[in-house]
Amino acid sequence: MFDNLNWIAIGISTLVSMAIGAGWYSGLAKPWIAANGFSDEQIESIEANDTPIIYIVAAVCHLVMAIVLSGVIFHAGGTDITIMDGVLTAFLIWIGFVVTTMSVNHRFQFKPWALTVIDSGHYLAVMLAQGIILGWFGFF
Repeated sequence: MFDNLNWIAIGISTLVSMAIGAGWYSGLAKPWIAANGFSDEQIESIEANDTPIIYIVAAVCHLVMAIVLSGVIFHAGGTDITIMDGVLTAFLIWIGFVVTTMSVNHRFQFKPWALTVIDSGHYLAVMLAQGIILGWFGFF
């Protein structure tokens, strides 16, 4: 499986995912903070941006996401894939695993639906972007 992956597309997918996150949460910072119910200390830490480890974790997770999505696209459609194959696969994984997992976790954490909409919306944008990139670049 790994010899069929397009590592350039995976790298670009990872970078684009990070950029989407930066834009998404910059634009929705206030409602996201409110939906999380953060303490004043947590808000100060977020505003100070003094926790670089979270960005490293995010980058590694987006890299893993792109690798796995690439593998699923390959196994579902072979080497002759299209952008639509990437988009459809990304959407199905998002609705089947991301939204469902977030919905369950947020309900047990007693978080509002607004947080689920913000967070799952972010991952819809990430996964669709990755699906487009991976489908466009295809496999070697």
